[in-house]
Amino acid sequence: MRLTRRDALSLLGGAFATLAGCRRGRSSTVVAGSKNFTEQIILAELLAQQIEVHTALKVDRRLNLGGTLICHQALLAGQMDLYAEYTGTALTAVLGEPSSNNTEAVYRAVRDGYRDRFGFEVGPPLGFNNTFAIVVRGEDAQSLGLHTISDMAPHAPQWRAGFGYEFMERSDGYRGLASAYGLKFAGEPRIMDLGLLYRALKEHQVDVVAGSSTDGLITALGMVVLEDDRHYFPPYQAITIVRGGALRQHPDLRGALDALGGKISDADMRQMNYAVDAAQRDPAAVAREFRVARSL
Repeated sequence: MRLTRRDALSLLGGAFATLAGCRRGRSSTVVAGSKNFTEQIILAELLAQQIEVHTALKVDRRLNLGGTLICHQALLAGQMDLYAEYTGTALTAVLGEPSSNNTEAVYRAVRDGYRDRFGFEVGPPLGFNNTFAIVVRGEDAQSLGLHTISDMAPHAPQWRAGFGYEFMERSDGYRGLASAYGLKFAGEPRIMDLGLLYRALKEHQVDVVAGSSTDGLITALGMVVLEDDRHYFPPYQAITIVRGGALRQHPDLRGALDALGGKISDADMRQMNYAVDAAQRDPAAVAREFRVARSL
């Protein structure tokens, strides 16, 4: 959905009004926020619980704030102290830099850019990469020995593809993928609603789809994510963004948050997303179980 400037300012104003009351008496409190989708709420809970368990701080949770712009502006205004972001989003949407598929270079650019331009600290990658994923049925992957997108390429001429509108249109979507891997499908890919992709794949209406690498239904429906062996898709590693002022006021934040570095795999995030989205479980309980299981 495209927002007008007036709409964006209205959303920002509403978000800041919600946040404003939490600034009083916060000497022992930090504010953790999230964007407005399941994975972000789970990550905010993980961050909040880490802080509560490993420091004497209290955490004010401000969940479902909106998109990247709202969360970033809340940090700049000092109305929020930390949230989880993705390197590819930070690079292009916030820093305004061109996309890149060099994972390490993107992380360094985001880390240095956020520090130099905003005074924010970027923590180590949490371990998973929420980027586009090429997904096939588990039985097809097993019977055909498919592990990578290159493995799939010889079968593509007999297969039907289903993609979302955004994937078909964006520069790092279908056209570039087809060029990078020499993909030719049985016909033009079907443009489908994102909520229907995995069901269509399961019911053999299509044979391959492009989803998100941490979608909970991938595991639930027995699907397989094919490895992007030519590293076509840009990285969207999950990271923690923290206001420098919050770290100076509460230096023990850094250790508590950095303990999550490298601890959450793609499969872990898929399972947690599924637990909330499909099994209707409480995000706080799902996050707590994960932390206990990993001795975090």
